[in-house]
Amino acid sequence: MSYIPQHIPVLLDEVVNALSINNHEYYIDATFGLGGYTKAILNKKDCKVIAFDRDPEAKIFAEKIKIEFKDRFFFKNAKFSQLVSLLDDFKIKKVAGVVFDLGVSSPQFDQKHRGFSLKLNGPLDMRMSKEGPTAEEFINKVEENTLANIIYELGEEPYSKRIAKNIILERSKTYIKTTGQLANIIRKSIPTSKQKIDAATKTFQAIRIYLNDEISELEQGLIAAEKILQPQGILAAVSFHSIEDRIIKKFFLKCAKKENHSRHRPECPNIDNSLEIITKKPILPSKIEIKNNKRSRSAKLRIAKRTFFPSAFGETA
Repeated sequence: MSYIPQHIPVLLDEVVNALSINNHEYYIDATFGLGGYTKAILNKKDCKVIAFDRDPEAKIFAEKIKIEFKDRFFFKNAKFSQLVSLLDDFKIKKVAGVVFDLGVSSPQFDQKHRGFSLKLNGPLDMRMSKEGPTAEEFINKVEENTLANIIYELGEEPYSKRIAKNIILERSKTYIKTTGQLANIIRKSIPTSKQKIDAATKTFQAIRIYLNDEISELEQGLIAAEKILQPQGILAAVSFHSIEDRIIKKFFLKCAKKENHSRHRPECPNIDNSLEIITKKPILPSKIEIKNNKRSRSAKLRIAKRTFFPSAFGETA
């Protein structure tokens, strides 16, 4: 039986409502996946969506949406950090909204050959774009201290040193080439008591983030989004772990000129803030949504609105 992907967009209504979609405007779906946000936006009003995804397999789902929405939908297989130059290809300078749905998509998790899943034993790949070194190549070559630092910093794993040591020890005996092998090594390295999630989750997350350069991608993508948003345009970002959320929060505060304000002094009026923060605290999924879609349980949505002031990073040409 062939694989039929299932994907429920997280916080879909909240994202679509935040965008305040208008007819004839352009919107960016920076992380297309299966196109859940894209379809919802296109169904809302007579607008246009330009979608991007670095995963070459996303093109299959984009072609289906193109059949339905024709000249209202455009897709490009590319990284969202390149938003500014990618829009130049479409002869467009400004858009009314940008949506980021970060992390791994359902098809990437649910197909064992992609190597993201802890539950499905498959090859150690983990590459979103299918380019560059695989997790297998990385794990079997990386130095112990480097690996420990990556696991600690990108996975926030307190047992990072123990995990790295055991991975290096095991690979000296047997070449590590599957997700099952790696997950078992990690699980044996961590005390089982009080574990709310699979013990290998944080380490897998760290390796995936490192291989796909996700931190730099997000930072560059947010800057690009701020540059291409028209005044009153909306930036909506859904994250799934604390590292992503902190980056988004810090970025919003920086653009709103609030990051250096002391809580012990009255807030100074913003003079040239390029973003206005809409969500003082992130929007979380409801209990009903979490019940219907367990993958939504860690999601956080932050929203900001572009002001009339120039970009904090220099206007596009």
